Amino acid sequence: MPVLELLAPQSGEAILDVGCGDGVLTQKIAALGCQVVGLDSSAEFAAAARRLGLDVVEMSAYDMDFGPRFDAVFSNAALHWMKDADTVIGNVARALRPQGRFVAEMGGHGCVKIIQAALIDELDRRGHDGRAADPWYFPTPEDYGARLSAAGFEVRQIALIPGRRRSRT
Repeated sequence: MPVLELLAPQSGEAILDVGCGDGVLTQKIAALGCQVVGLDSSAEFAAAARRLGLDVVEMSAYDMDFGPRFDAVFSNAALHWMKDADTVIGNVARALRPQGRFVAEMGGHGCVKIIQAALIDELDRRGHDGRAADPWYFPTPEDYGARLSAAGFEVRQIALIPGRRRSRT
């Protein structure tokens, strides 16, 4: 929910939710009076979001080409699955109206690094290119901020928020 607070959706705004998943968070934005379009490349997620009565486009963020029609683009827990960040950022920039905003949350540098390293090592050990098969992109704030700036965004806030370790008692 903190990323939704950063979005600060206003009734009547047109908002694109990139990687909307099952639409649960998208539905909360729509309930605030926004005209929301969800976008997800997964047929199953798109169908689930449509069952909630949402307008959903089943398409990859790499292929979206909406033109400047949104007041805001929002993404929660999806961008780290999109390794070609520059293409996605460029498509987001084109989807925004002048003065539009891009608010997103994603896994960042160091996220699941132990699992990621183990998967890459195991694939390499089995004769595959583990790095090429790695499905994730976990950038540093500096890396992603530079990409946003290069696409014309004014970066007002960007941070890496380390996860907390949870222990069982």
